Amino acid sequence: MSLDPDDWDAVRATGRRMVDDMLDYQQAARTRAHWRPMPAAAKAALDEAIPRQGTPIAEVYDEFTSRILPWPTGNIHPRFWGWVMGTGTTTGMLAELLTGAMNAHVAGYNQSASTIERVVLKWLKALMGIPPGGSGILVSGGTAANFNGLLAARQAKAGFNIREEGVTGGPPLTVYASSETHSWLTKACETMGMGRRAFRKVPVDADFRIDIAACRAMIAADIEAGLKPFAIVGNAGTVNTGAVDDLIGLRALADEHDLWLHVDGAFGSLVALSPSKALVAGQELADSLAFDLHKWGYVQYEAGVVLTRDEGAQLAAFRPAGNAGSPAYLVSASAGASSDTTYFADRGLQLSRGFRALKVWMSFKEQGLDRIGQAIEDNIEQARHLGRLVAVNPELQLLAPVAMNIVCFRYRRDGLSEKALDALNRQILIELQVRGIAVPSQTVLSGLLAIRVCITNHRTVMADMDAVAEAVVALGRELAP
Repeated sequence: MSLDPDDWDAVRATGRRMVDDMLDYQQAARTRAHWRPMPAAAKAALDEAIPRQGTPIAEVYDEFTSRILPWPTGNIHPRFWGWVMGTGTTTGMLAELLTGAMNAHVAGYNQSASTIERVVLKWLKALMGIPPGGSGILVSGGTAANFNGLLAARQAKAGFNIREEGVTGGPPLTVYASSETHSWLTKACETMGMGRRAFRKVPVDADFRIDIAACRAMIAADIEAGLKPFAIVGNAGTVNTGAVDDLIGLRALADEHDLWLHVDGAFGSLVALSPSKALVAGQELADSLAFDLHKWGYVQYEAGVVLTRDEGAQLAAFRPAGNAGSPAYLVSASAGASSDTTYFADRGLQLSRGFRALKVWMSFKEQGLDRIGQAIEDNIEQARHLGRLVAVNPELQLLAPVAMNIVCFRYRRDGLSEKALDALNRQILIELQVRGIAVPSQTVLSGLLAIRVCITNHRTVMADMDAVAEAVVALGRELAP
């Protein structure tokens, strides 16, 4: 039984309506509320019985527009600066339609989808300073990309055949990164069977960058204790503050002990596309580099990337080996559709993979890298402008240097304890969101709660920075006890 439409004309009409509606939706992003809470009644309306019988696509689409579309996270709005969420583009939206129509399986194979992914990776290696002979793969996001790099690191530097013997085949393994490193590293150490203790959290300096001297001392102590250090992770833009570790210094430290240097550049790596590329100097020296195009590359979710300097190291970590080689049904042929059957599957955990590269390819082609780089530069300038507004206002307090595109600050008032100021700023943050002013997020720095504005939004303009600074002051005055 075919699942194709019985009435192609009806589907075509609804499809055209979808495209027009979603173009209108993108065009009107600033005019809508950036976020609003989803009412209990709206959630209850989606809690339906299993649909045993079909419904015309036009009616299903009507349900989408009334029950789903009104309640997004809101990250395409110009004043959404929470966490590190990208905005996507109209081109990326249309590319997703084309990707869905092709429905390509991109484990490899002799096909255009695999060719486009190789082209995109070639571009990214050149942009990031990774040698042409390096390797890479598109993945779901930063956690998967970083995990891929760390697995390659462990295979290359463990000193024993960990794929055959497991983690008990040699001394306990250790990896070093600053205390500001994203939680992916803890999750990876747990998932890789090394345990959380394998992650050695290195202290940071006053600018929230890794203390290299402390890292060196920790490595030496662990070697003396019989442990096996195998990697250092540097940050090209920490999630909390946007701090960039001394990546050149970390490369030298890694070389001292023959360790792998992995750089987590989740959003910060893409500064390499902008005039401010010096901010991430040294990331090109990494053995592996992970970043997200769906963050500061303005590409639709999901689009993470890992690039590996040594192609052999990535293959050694993921390609089936020995008696566990590829099964007969996946062996590549010398010609035909099954040429390079597992090209990308041999470089990562997934066998089934979607065509992530098309939206990247189309966005790069349509926008041009110079324009994307300028959008990144604009976000940096917007963050610096907000930082200056905070610095000159006695009712505001900057809690970390503005290293890149993140501003961490808070409302302050004489006579209030730090605990009371934390509570006040927490309420200010909630009011910013529920009143429809803006969506920052929060973090805690040196024990103080901060309102955190992270700008990875190509729709944001400088006036939005003025507005949020003014709103925080106004709300502080209104809500202060």
